[in-house]
Amino acid sequence: MLRQYPLTKAQTIALLEKYPTPFHIYDEKLIRANARRLKKAFEWMPGFKNYFAVKALPNPFIMKILKEEGMGADCSSLAELVLAEKAGITGENIMFTSNDTPAEEFAVAHKLGAILNLDDISHIDFLEKAAGIPEMISFRYNPGPLKQGNVIIGKPEEAKYGLTREQIFEAYKIARERGVKRFGLHTMVASNELAEEYHVGTARMLFELVVEIKQQLGTKIEFVDLGGGYGIPYHPGDKEVDLEMVSRLIKKDYDELIVGNGLAPLEIVMENGRMVTGPFGWLVSRVRHIKNIYRTYAGLDASMANLMRPGMYGSYHHITVLGKEKRPNDHKYDVTGPLCENNDKFAVERMLPELEIGDVIVIHCTGAHGHAMGFNYNGQLRSAELLLRENGEVVAIRRAETLDDYFATLDFDKLEGFKA
Repeated sequence: MLRQYPLTKAQTIALLEKYPTPFHIYDEKLIRANARRLKKAFEWMPGFKNYFAVKALPNPFIMKILKEEGMGADCSSLAELVLAEKAGITGENIMFTSNDTPAEEFAVAHKLGAILNLDDISHIDFLEKAAGIPEMISFRYNPGPLKQGNVIIGKPEEAKYGLTREQIFEAYKIARERGVKRFGLHTMVASNELAEEYHVGTARMLFELVVEIKQQLGTKIEFVDLGGGYGIPYHPGDKEVDLEMVSRLIKKDYDELIVGNGLAPLEIVMENGRMVTGPFGWLVSRVRHIKNIYRTYAGLDASMANLMRPGMYGSYHHITVLGKEKRPNDHKYDVTGPLCENNDKFAVERMLPELEIGDVIVIHCTGAHGHAMGFNYNGQLRSAELLLRENGEVVAIRRAETLDDYFATLDFDKLEGFKA
């Protein structure tokens, strides 16, 4: 079910006096409720924790809220590690999943006590030189043709992530020889997947591998990280993933494969980001121009710099025109931004109510991979992020960028004596 924008037109217009468009706004109450729903759905799982994928919404205010709801942080860079620490998330509440990772980032993650989830068998030697070998190591499994991927993440055998099946067994053997005593197993093979059976199949695949690792190597896996990739309803007609169904079916496989083979308790964790915050964020913008040529274009004051997904993936994001919700969608528009790129579009040939300059446009489901994927091409400045608190107050949790921010890494004083 697509979530409604939580403010009225009058409330939004009043908000614009303090925070000019464009901006992203998130709903704290709905985020907390969703976090509790996820936790409750999988409460039977030993040691269950969702490590929030920081890349989805890297804001320490949101991360602190999720920490209060029992979540950890899934990090993959130094900046994300810093954000986690600032939000009070440390130790094994951090899952650090490497991917072409520099030595200094391994060192920081190790110092914080994070769980190190290695992406390649060669990273064992690299880690030993960079930070030393920790007591616990996890490896990311890439099943290749044994598991079908999906559109966003691609076919596993074409993805740059993870170890092959043969390498997984060798990696655990090497790690144990280097003194590792605790082991985890991870995979991430899909993104924004709504099919329940896909997530159940991923869990079963890992459970079967846990059994084989124990049988062949004698190594007991302490936890499996089922990854994330749970989808959200971007279209009004989309249904949410039935978490209770997924949980029930995973438990059936857990009882058969893990309990049945004497390997319980095996802790089960996840790293969802999109499904935690995605539906509860909105990009608010205004119509700046209406252009009529071969098509009709509604030019907004937001651009791909504020929401990249439609231009990058062709992804659908629902659009609401505040105050015109009950009017017929009888006009066709390409909804665009001001970048000098023709894919700077939020919608193509989208049927909407007739638009006028100044209309307030709300783009739905930007609570994940929205502001996070922002950039500065064409000198576009990244927008503010606002939070609708549970008491109805709206606060800024990130101010909008300024020209001073944009030029901060340039020294114009040196330009005067520079000879081209």
